[in-house]
Amino acid sequence: MNALLRLVGRRLLQLPIMILGITFLVFVVMSFSKVDPAIQALGEGASVEAREAYRDAHGLDDPLLVRYLGFLGGLLRGDLGTFSARQTPVADEVVRALPITLELTFIGLAVAALLALLLGVVAALFRDRWPDKAIRVLSVASLATPSFWLAVLLIQAVTLGTGALPASGPLPDPGVDLAGYLARMALPALALAVPVVGQLTRVVRTSVVEELDKDYVRTAIGAGLPRHVVVGRNVLRNALITPITVLGLRVGYLIGGAVVIEVIFALPGMGTLILNGVTNNEPNLVQGVTLAVALAFVLVNIVVDMLYVLVNPRIRTV
Repeated sequence: MNALLRLVGRRLLQLPIMILGITFLVFVVMSFSKVDPAIQALGEGASVEAREAYRDAHGLDDPLLVRYLGFLGGLLRGDLGTFSARQTPVADEVVRALPITLELTFIGLAVAALLALLLGVVAALFRDRWPDKAIRVLSVASLATPSFWLAVLLIQAVTLGTGALPASGPLPDPGVDLAGYLARMALPALALAVPVVGQLTRVVRTSVVEELDKDYVRTAIGAGLPRHVVVGRNVLRNALITPITVLGLRVGYLIGGAVVIEVIFALPGMGTLILNGVTNNEPNLVQGVTLAVALAFVLVNIVVDMLYVLVNPRIRTV
């Protein structure tokens, strides 16, 4: 528990520094946009004087650091600017779309973890026999499968099939229609999870094989404990440390992949939102979405670090 508290304390101290770094990087990159905010706000027909007045009123001609400090002040108030296409706050759009991206990410994460755990353990228990060889072939194939390509194949399969799992259409409210929500999320989550399953299965197999070869396993089985009890109670707990670390590193891939998959499956998440921002030359929208996704990635990795401490008993005693 002390190790967990120390880790939480260190991460909380590092969090403001990471947020400052992310916000500064996003702000500097977006400052190179050729889109004139004055024209975006006033329209193409605005006079030069009106544009200059707008730029002066909003400090657009100030030095970069001054503008960044102003941006931070707005960020602390929850102000990410406006989406000029509808004159609505960017923060409202982000709050609406971010939960959908995170839901897709964690459903894909859960699918990947469950499949990899099942396949990896089976492969380890049947080491060098036909189940292990078949699973290794499947893991290599899934690892080499791009999510976007698999998404297109799944859409084609649904089009030619019964359509029980919709590839488009509105996203039902899970509180009202949970079955419809899960059916709508199933194909995007599967497309997102399959490449991760390939890598994670190999890691789980290797970790479980290493644990099975240790002396304590042979001793426990020799003492009369059933093999499935030893595997379930001791081997899996020790073997999951490395896969959890790898899974934490893949969270960033899953969040980024979710942004792409959302566009393919027409989900109203951050991917669709950032596509609208790029298509309509909306730098405030692109900046807000990028910032929100980056911060979500940082926070999720902090949670994964805490989970790693909870799973690894050796760290908890440090």
